Amino acid sequence: MIGFAMCGSYCTHKKAIEELEKLTKITDIQPIMSENVFSTNTYFGSADDLKEKVSAICGRHIIHTIVDSEPLGPKTPLDALIICPCTGNTLAKIALGITDTSVTMAAKAHLRSNRPLIIALASNDALSANLKNIGALLTRKCVYFVPMRQDDPEKKPHSLVADFSLLIPTYEAAMNGEQYQKIFV
Repeated sequence: MIGFAMCGSYCTHKKAIEELEKLTKITDIQPIMSENVFSTNTYFGSADDLKEKVSAICGRHIIHTIVDSEPLGPKTPLDALIICPCTGNTLAKIALGITDTSVTMAAKAHLRSNRPLIIALASNDALSANLKNIGALLTRKCVYFVPMRQDDPEKKPHSLVADFSLLIPTYEAAMNGEQYQKIFV
């Protein structure tokens, strides 16, 4: 079983869910949501609709608290953990070992076992303040990035978004201990 954690890049949730549906055809999935995603309504949709959809796709309850995320390391090991989308805020916290959300706790607990952590980044500051955090996580042998690109170089010159269509090939490569392609496309 793998974990599929969602952070608050609300504009990318639709693409993330499309990939989640594809993943359920090849493995069992434990859904995880940050507290904000679990409870925040946005103009992209209601939290209740998102929770209902994700629960139905995975056939499991959604982990959304720090307490429920902590066992995902030693007690309930996952074969891999995917964070899709992963915000710059969450990326920075993981890089610095801060565990103050359900997703960062799931990542910390999971990384204890050196199993693959796959990050599908969606961040408006990835090429500025968060670039050092990408670099820090690249030094971890069990952390893999879904290849990413600038989504709007003119209006958002520091923004990077993962190519969500490459999530499954990245996951498959990570399960073999390899980074799929170069991380910047």
